[in-house]
Amino acid sequence: MSGAALPAPVPTPLRILYVFRAPVGGLFRNVFDVIKALSARGHSIGLLCDSQTGGERGEQLLAELAPLMPLGIHRLPMQRNPHWTDLPALLKIRQLVKDHQVDVVHGHGAKGGLYARFPSLSRSAGRPIRCYTPHGGSLNYYPGSWSHRGFMLVEKMLEASTELFLFESRFITDRYAEFVGPTRKPVVIALNGLHPNEFEPVIPDPDATDFLYVGEFREAKGIDTLVEALFLLAADGVFPTITMVGSGPSESRIRAMIRERGLENSFRWRGVTPAEKAFRLGRVMVVPSRFESLPYIVLEAVAGQLPLISTHVGGIPEVLPRNHPYLIPPNDPTRLAGALRHAFEQPFDSLKQTARQLSAEIQTRFTVPLMVETIEAAYRDVLARQSRG
Repeated sequence: MSGAALPAPVPTPLRILYVFRAPVGGLFRNVFDVIKALSARGHSIGLLCDSQTGGERGEQLLAELAPLMPLGIHRLPMQRNPHWTDLPALLKIRQLVKDHQVDVVHGHGAKGGLYARFPSLSRSAGRPIRCYTPHGGSLNYYPGSWSHRGFMLVEKMLEASTELFLFESRFITDRYAEFVGPTRKPVVIALNGLHPNEFEPVIPDPDATDFLYVGEFREAKGIDTLVEALFLLAADGVFPTITMVGSGPSESRIRAMIRERGLENSFRWRGVTPAEKAFRLGRVMVVPSRFESLPYIVLEAVAGQLPLISTHVGGIPEVLPRNHPYLIPPNDPTRLAGALRHAFEQPFDSLKQTARQLSAEIQTRFTVPLMVETIEAAYRDVLARQSRG
């Protein structure tokens, strides 16, 4: 009798429930890509998120996911901070876990992490593994503040009901250990991933401005530092132009700063715009943030060979080498003004050559297939440990 090898067993598809608050930004981009890839691998997926945020773009992306999700898309009101609406969401998770015999409940962000790991509800409905991926959020409050202390205490309490930490950068992994404490639970880093088409070079529009900002208009993004830096340049007779893409709670304050400093002619404004269109509106991207985790906007800009000036915060040094000439400290208008002026005065071909090199360096580390394979392997490893008792 021949010794023909038996075919390898086909892995059993998993039933996975993703839980997060707002279907916007980098967090939702991460979940969106993971859901599409895991669905293509045969897994049954559902999600629970807020019904009051997302806007037109969020609605479009959720509609695109809907046919791929046999466990359904479920939306309830959710608030960023603790609120009575947390109770209906927790009860909904319990019901979904029970009805669909869910294998994995994966919470993204502070609110999703709370819902997915709330001990008396999610655990009592069965024995799914409970996973948590922070995305900055509660970990980015000012250390020592009462808000920071309170959130870190909650994070520490929820560790007991966590079977797997899936961090999206080394920075967030280290920050969790520093502020919450080391954990004995499994820890896996699944770096945010990009698609092959995102590595195609960006070609600026003919009327592109000298610089470009893309993102939310809020305090953590350091836009006031950018305005101050441009004011310093104007005082020296240097007047670059910049396009601002996005929206947010700080927009009126930022516009007032610009008016007070007489810089209105330097700025163009665009609302929320898909990255592939936004990137063509300026020749050099500026990220003046005070806080970040591993921002997709930086990954996308580097992949698309867009020259980049960025602050040295969060996981950005995991994308940009530490000797990158335009990696500068946050909250320093003088240093930012110097970087802006240097880039403004450089031949664009020289800036693009550096950008091409950076894009090539990240092409094998930040991919959607690698991200999804890492996540699925982590799920299966923890489930196997659980089944062994």
